[in-house]
Amino acid sequence: MDHHKSHNPDPGFQKHQSAYRRERNDSGRNHREFQNVRSNHHHHHPYQYQSGPTPGKNPPSSRGLSTRRENYERDFPVYKQPVEVGCFSLDSERRFFNDSRQMRYYSEPDGNPHFDLKDGYKDRYIKRDESVKEKLDHILRWILANRSKLSSKVATTASPCALDVDFVTWRGHLTKLLTTPYETREGWLLAVTRFRNTLYISEVETEAARRELENRTERHREMMYWGYKFEQYTCADNVDSSPDPGGVVNTNEAFCTVVQTRLADHRLLFSGEVDCRDKDPNAPGPPACYVELKTSAEICTPKQRSNFHRFKLLKWWAQSFLPGVPRVIAGFRDHDGVVVTVETFPTSKISHLIKSEPNCWKPTVCMNFCSDFLTFVKHTATEDNPSVVYLFSYEPHRDVTYSVHRDSQYSFLPHWYVREITSSQDSQH
Repeated sequence: MDHHKSHNPDPGFQKHQSAYRRERNDSGRNHREFQNVRSNHHHHHPYQYQSGPTPGKNPPSSRGLSTRRENYERDFPVYKQPVEVGCFSLDSERRFFNDSRQMRYYSEPDGNPHFDLKDGYKDRYIKRDESVKEKLDHILRWILANRSKLSSKVATTASPCALDVDFVTWRGHLTKLLTTPYETREGWLLAVTRFRNTLYISEVETEAARRELENRTERHREMMYWGYKFEQYTCADNVDSSPDPGGVVNTNEAFCTVVQTRLADHRLLFSGEVDCRDKDPNAPGPPACYVELKTSAEICTPKQRSNFHRFKLLKWWAQSFLPGVPRVIAGFRDHDGVVVTVETFPTSKISHLIKSEPNCWKPTVCMNFCSDFLTFVKHTATEDNPSVVYLFSYEPHRDVTYSVHRDSQYSFLPHWYVREITSSQDSQH
């Protein structure tokens, strides 16, 4: 759910619209409504970068990857049109199903919605337990259930690649990478394990994120509910039914798409939660029929509009561009949590909206940084071993650094997955 210099359009961007189609001859929903947007206090001075590893975190020998925006202002990299290779559902108890039973259908609200997002927060809300860290488990279950769609045609003993992809991860982790050159408040930790020549990327909770979770205000918790409640007002369980805002909001439930694509020379397989799809029977197939739903505060001042363009639209764009979701539909709410207008943002047009913002974000910087990070990971995470984790760390205004951990608390590939992949591969030889 949840920058272009105005005088000189970025030349790399001219190719961006057709970025999906450009191919050189050769494939956790964020409902949080950070309304305590610390982004209001962004400093717009140039970054004071420090190169090199974070003191005390890594041995001085570890090389870093720069996050300076100017290093990534080049042509938009090839990004293949994402293809949906499957989907899965999580039910009200977070159980995995290899099907689309949790898919919902978008129901267009009328011109004067007046949706009360507070409704049901106290008595009709079942909240997912955020202390349970699921890592990549649901995607891995999907992979085991769909091996035939993925296994390499030419698995050789010399290069045992169990899956025909370079990276497996969640869409949300890639979204974090895309936005990193512009992220001045929150760091991240990404754990990477190379197993059978595929690199798996899983997020590790940072100390700051853990504290934020523990210290969330009641207001913040309620505002996170608002995003889910907006979905309940705008989504129906099937094509012919209407939304039921009187029901229970259960955030355990999810419908996820699994897509395959390629960024430069990185073959990606990732999954992301999808809010709903177009009701029209003639709508294009997935992911082009999917709709991302968001809520945001009403925009009343130029400062609010600028912050919306600089921070919120960046995350919305990144999140929807990656899986090829063509539109974001946003409910704008007043201070009391009542949606007063609903607006559609075509993903391909979002980066045009921000062109008038001075020194704003640029899609090409986001995609080139992500591509270079994946290259950095390939060169760094070389040992093929499910119990070895390369931990990549980012702190705002710093380079990305890494450390290596064996049989540590960071290991995330479950034994059942390793065993199944290993035994099925060995039986092929």
